[in-house]
Amino acid sequence: MTSRGAGPALSRKNYRLSTEPEKSKVAVNSRLLNDYLHRVFTSADGNQPAAAYRKHLTFQNLQEHLDRLLAEENGPEDSRDQGAEGRLGPSTVVLDHTSGFEGLLLVDDDLLGVIGHSNFGSIRATTCVYKGKWIYEVLISSQGLMQIGWCTLNCRFNQEEGVGDTPDSYAYDGNRVRKWNVTTTNYGKSWAAGDIVSCLIDLDEGTIAFCLNGISLGTAFDNITRGAGMAYFPAISLSFKESVAFNFGSRPLRYPVEGYHPLQDPPVADLVKARRLLGYLKNVIHIGIDVTEGKLVEKDTSMWQLQGEPTVLITLAHIFNYFSPLMCKVYLVEDVLMTFLLSILERGGAVEAHPLIQQLLDLMWLLMEEYEVHECLKQLLMSLLRAYRFSPIIPDLGLQIHYLRLTIAVLKHEKSRKYLLSNVLFDVLRSVVFFYIKSPLRVEEAGLQELIPTTWWPNRFTKEGKESKDVKEESAEERLRRRAYERGCQRLKKRIEVVEGLQVQILKLLLNNKDRGGGEASRYIFLNKFRKFLQENASNRGNLTVLCPPEYMVCFLHRLIAALRFFWDGHKAKTPAALSSDEAYVPPQLFYNGKVDYFDLQRLGGLLSHLKKTLKDDLAAKANVLIDPAELQSVTMDDLDEDEESATSAAQSQRPSAALAIGGALARPGWLSSPTLGRANRFLSTAAVSLMNPRRPLGTLEKVKVRTLSVEQRTEEDIEGTHGNEGLLLGRPPEEPDQPITENSLLEILDGIVMMYNLSVHQQLGKMVGVSDDVNEYAMALKDTEEKISRCPKRRRDIHEELLKSQKVFSEKLNHLSRRLAWINVTIYSKEKMQDIYWLLRVCIRTIKHGDRTGSLFAFMPEFYLSVAMNSYSALKNYFSPVNSMEELPGYEETLMRLAAILAKHFADSRIVGTDIRDSLMQALASYVCYPHSLRAVERIPEEQRISMMKNLLAPYEQRPWAQTNWILVRLWRGCGFGYRYTRLPHLLKTKPEDASLPSLQKPCPSTLLQRHMADLLRSDRDLAPSFLNSVLNQLNWAFSEFIGMIQEIQQAAERLERNFVDSRQLKVCATCFDLSVSLLRVLEMTVTLAPEIFLDWNRPSSELLLRRLAQLLNQVLNRVTAERNLFDRVVNLRLPGLESVDHYPILVAVTGILVRLLVDTDAQGAERATAVMLADPCFQLRSIQYLLGHAEPSALAAAAPATEKRHFSLNTYTEYISTEELAKVDKMLSHLSEESKQAAATTLPTSEEDLCPICYAHPISAIFRPCSHKSCKACINQHLMNNKDCFFCKATITGVDDFTKPASS
Repeated sequence: MTSRGAGPALSRKNYRLSTEPEKSKVAVNSRLLNDYLHRVFTSADGNQPAAAYRKHLTFQNLQEHLDRLLAEENGPEDSRDQGAEGRLGPSTVVLDHTSGFEGLLLVDDDLLGVIGHSNFGSIRATTCVYKGKWIYEVLISSQGLMQIGWCTLNCRFNQEEGVGDTPDSYAYDGNRVRKWNVTTTNYGKSWAAGDIVSCLIDLDEGTIAFCLNGISLGTAFDNITRGAGMAYFPAISLSFKESVAFNFGSRPLRYPVEGYHPLQDPPVADLVKARRLLGYLKNVIHIGIDVTEGKLVEKDTSMWQLQGEPTVLITLAHIFNYFSPLMCKVYLVEDVLMTFLLSILERGGAVEAHPLIQQLLDLMWLLMEEYEVHECLKQLLMSLLRAYRFSPIIPDLGLQIHYLRLTIAVLKHEKSRKYLLSNVLFDVLRSVVFFYIKSPLRVEEAGLQELIPTTWWPNRFTKEGKESKDVKEESAEERLRRRAYERGCQRLKKRIEVVEGLQVQILKLLLNNKDRGGGEASRYIFLNKFRKFLQENASNRGNLTVLCPPEYMVCFLHRLIAALRFFWDGHKAKTPAALSSDEAYVPPQLFYNGKVDYFDLQRLGGLLSHLKKTLKDDLAAKANVLIDPAELQSVTMDDLDEDEESATSAAQSQRPSAALAIGGALARPGWLSSPTLGRANRFLSTAAVSLMNPRRPLGTLEKVKVRTLSVEQRTEEDIEGTHGNEGLLLGRPPEEPDQPITENSLLEILDGIVMMYNLSVHQQLGKMVGVSDDVNEYAMALKDTEEKISRCPKRRRDIHEELLKSQKVFSEKLNHLSRRLAWINVTIYSKEKMQDIYWLLRVCIRTIKHGDRTGSLFAFMPEFYLSVAMNSYSALKNYFSPVNSMEELPGYEETLMRLAAILAKHFADSRIVGTDIRDSLMQALASYVCYPHSLRAVERIPEEQRISMMKNLLAPYEQRPWAQTNWILVRLWRGCGFGYRYTRLPHLLKTKPEDASLPSLQKPCPSTLLQRHMADLLRSDRDLAPSFLNSVLNQLNWAFSEFIGMIQEIQQAAERLERNFVDSRQLKVCATCFDLSVSLLRVLEMTVTLAPEIFLDWNRPSSELLLRRLAQLLNQVLNRVTAERNLFDRVVNLRLPGLESVDHYPILVAVTGILVRLLVDTDAQGAERATAVMLADPCFQLRSIQYLLGHAEPSALAAAAPATEKRHFSLNTYTEYISTEELAKVDKMLSHLSEESKQAAATTLPTSEEDLCPICYAHPISAIFRPCSHKSCKACINQHLMNNKDCFFCKATITGVDDFTKPASS
């Protein structure tokens, strides 16, 4: 740096300028130049000597004059030494990464940021203090469990005990709001991510105190140990994933405290020099030279421009000669340059009204060395980001607005913007932070009490805990409160919208595609960086240091949508043939032409390498895309093995394994620790031996496969295309319309937005609903308390006082939560945010529709498009609904119907192979049919698609996940079956549901239209009905058998004398088997009702067999459930948690529904056949039918008489659930079966054992097999032939079955 001031040659950039004054048209005379230079370069005291006494200045002696002026500024050197007294250690204070730590930790490059990577890691600084008053600051990046404070060298920490848990260590914990020194007591306030904690130690008085965002929390500890050998280090202990950044004084303290010194001295001499030089720079801006008049004039600084004045330029070159090296130091950039630039914007007005910042940036690029400008801009943006993230929330968000305005001003400068985009914004900084608006945890400090003085919350609830829709009951006082609260929310919304508008402005600058001067346009640099950002977040799901926090992603997504739609509609205005953003979609060729990298994300048809092999002919024929044979050959089994290995190691990286953690840490910028710095490349482990010999090569993140087109290398031509080159749209399939959509680059950003939603936005939207749930819970508790107060007897003043205390606590909590909820509703669940998610849903629906048209090429579409379509609809329905209604969205009904068509078509689409996505589609369809409005949408899809959907639902259950399919059929029936109009089971009504919004707890809404389609299909397709019903009966047999086996085990465990705990998982499986049995019975009831001829028309093949199988299973279920004092009874009476749904009612009414339909609601012939089959079944017991109406056996009544009166099950007691007509039919059925069973008993002749079927021993032999002539009853052989063609006995292939009647002679 000293060489810069050695001679009059200023630098290689501006050397030639020293000769320019002679060439100017009107030369500046020496007197005027002398006056000008003396006015610019004033002395330290600001006084100018009289003209007669001052030295004549020219550009030849200006450097000498400047050296002398700057030398005056550097006062006595001892000022620094005074501060250093009482401190031991290096002058540059950092975290001690060599010996001062315990556990596993990740430390940033600058040794100031740290992330916990084990249970409770601890680390201290390199410098300690033993005398005087000292301070350091901690920037809280995550609000979890941490203990921050001071410790001595003798403190020994481990994975359980950290700072504050040992003698001579003292800590503050804002997570639990406590202070720690061996013991713990309440202290301070809770902290949140984005807060700054100041740690103060006064070793003269022996006290330790803490401040939160500059507000003192009071003295935490006094009488701390002092004396010989006692010196205190800054220290922290933090749990897994928690992160902070320290400021020991390397940057200006955000909240300095008078009398306390930072542990690291500020660069005083450089600071004085920089401020002085900045003063000279300001003088140049203020003072102009009027050459014609020969005098100096004052200028308006806001509109200052260089205008090519050589005198001014050479003067500035002299200033920058000294100023430039100083601007590479972070402390000086933050304290001097950033403060100066912010002061320019403080005058208000739009950023465009302050061109001075653009002029200064031009000067920096002109007069500073390139590496100096780069470093200066990097430090400036880092300081801005840190200031933005760690500024406290104030009512007008003034601090955040201030820093965003300066960021915009800097990014408006084209050359600076491109440098920052290429090298800083995504590589070194976490610039997504600029788009985040943090939520205040402490409502009071954020000023929300003034902004929203009146609080309100919903206080009308249904029995199930849901907010009542009925607004008629609202009192006048409530209405006033609600309106005042809504006005407060609107005031808050307007302030937040200002910040959001500035954030969108930043993105508009980054997405500028017209600034091609000096290289590529900003948009294409941004695109490549954005894709890399998505890759990091998609490929490192287990590595928390690399992942962008989901709360940042949500804000980034909304701002990006706003900027994208601005440019999209701007292009539409210029190109009328293009689509508007309301019709946006991603064309299918992006998914297979290799121009956009989807990393290793799963496609609908499986792995990309597999699809390229199997569909290469389709690609060539339809899209004219040829796959390079060399590329296909490179995908060998070794590559696949490598993929599997990398996947497993990615999963393992969630564990704090040392070797894997190193691999993860080296990869990319850490998100959690220091708020701005990038790569956390030091991994600290006390178990260092394990680091010496990693078991296998370091983690997945080092393996980067070479792809056909590297994201970093793409140019504007690769993306947008030129004449004859379609860019991203290469390989348009014939089904895709030949019309312009928009600029190709915007299509890729749209694709990235959809991917972002899938990565973490949906999960975060669901998480933030918790605050709304808390408000509802507290509101219910408050309402309950107020009711108790009104009922409390006057004589019980003690209870009354306790209730009043509870009421006060609940009210205070609700006031706090309702204000916090207002903030969340504005920043996350506002109407505008809802419209963004709705727009994204429609984009996905259109994209899936266009992809589906391409036939086999649909398999190339990434799975996340279907996931986002389902999840965004779920978010709109479940997360935004308390504030905004989805029904108000434009085109809502149409969108609902189009999504229904997608679910109906693709849940059984053979082109989709991933089991997870198929399950998700099935679950989404199952949820869809539970709600009336979405079920009507399913009914509105084209008839052909409806019938196809029903046909897929009726496919045999074997070899596919059938439980969801069955659930869908049950929901279509619920509300039509026997006693099947309930929302919740009768015996569960008194208990509160866990979540009343669950699909299973919705009111019945049957679909007669879809039932009709099902009936038509079962009647018309002779093969469909037997295969479907056979599979249903098989699954029912399995589910009920499993259920009975499990309740036997549960009963045995309960009867043992020693204390036994039944495994909750076993109870859950048992309840699931019971629920499956009930739902399968309901599907059988549905089938019997809609198409009874399948069982009763014996001209149809298999109908008699199906009826016999049905009767057999119904009798088994009845016998197991209705036997007196049986196993089922005993387990139900145990009322075990987890088995709440197991009860007599659901299973018995389902069986009754089938029996009534077969025996009563049918024609005489059908009833006769069904009766005959029922009575012929050896398991049939009339007692089971009598049990349904509460008719117990006489013997059972006699035995039960001495015991306490026990209520018997009876359908007659459920009059609210079963109509009188239904009960009358059960009576009729019982009478009919009683009569028929008496007649059957009278006419039945005894059958010898030899004539019984040798398989079931229940029916007489009635069939003989060809060609082997073995015999059995028809029921056994027909059931056997449905699955197998071999003879029971000799394994010969059966070619036919004939009726067998026993010869009369025998």
